[in-house]
Amino acid sequence: MANLQLVQDPEADALLESNPLALLIGMLLDQQIPMEVAFAGPKKLAERVGDVDARLIAEYDPEKFAALCAETPAVHRFPGSMSKRIQDLARIIVDEYDGDAAAVWTEGNPDGREVLLRLKRLPGFGDQKARIFLALLGKQYGLTAPGWREAAGDYGQDGTHMSIADVIDAESLGKVRSYKKQMKAQAKAAKTKS
Repeated sequence: MANLQLVQDPEADALLESNPLALLIGMLLDQQIPMEVAFAGPKKLAERVGDVDARLIAEYDPEKFAALCAETPAVHRFPGSMSKRIQDLARIIVDEYDGDAAAVWTEGNPDGREVLLRLKRLPGFGDQKARIFLALLGKQYGLTAPGWREAAGDYGQDGTHMSIADVIDAESLGKVRSYKKQMKAQAKAAKTKS
């Protein structure tokens, strides 16, 4: 497994690399904010809660947890709704995977299609987000499940710069950001035509 450089902050990236729940939470937070800010969220949580642990987060008082997520700098631009999603995710990890987030992609040696289905059942993980996370697992986190590339779709292809799965350094982060900007512009142009 390569050293993750999703945040471009060694401490935040080390947490993502060593803690599968932190990585899942980073992906959960990756919406409506810059990618690296989303994936820095788990480090903020660790500093405020003491650890990124499924049981600890699941059992935390929801109001106090929301307040921790809202502290400056906030974990997300929508700390209230995201704190609830983080706790919902932690509860599923506790209830269905005995607190082990990595079990989502390792328990029972699942193939890529099964990992994708498991990811899509997590709160906040729609089809696209699940495919991106599957690609991240395969490209950078050592996932060897048969068929993961096919299940990840375009995000699983080598040599692309489409998502966080392709961020390995500052240069690739810039390429992914440029790709996303281009896709938004195309979507906007298509919308104005219709």
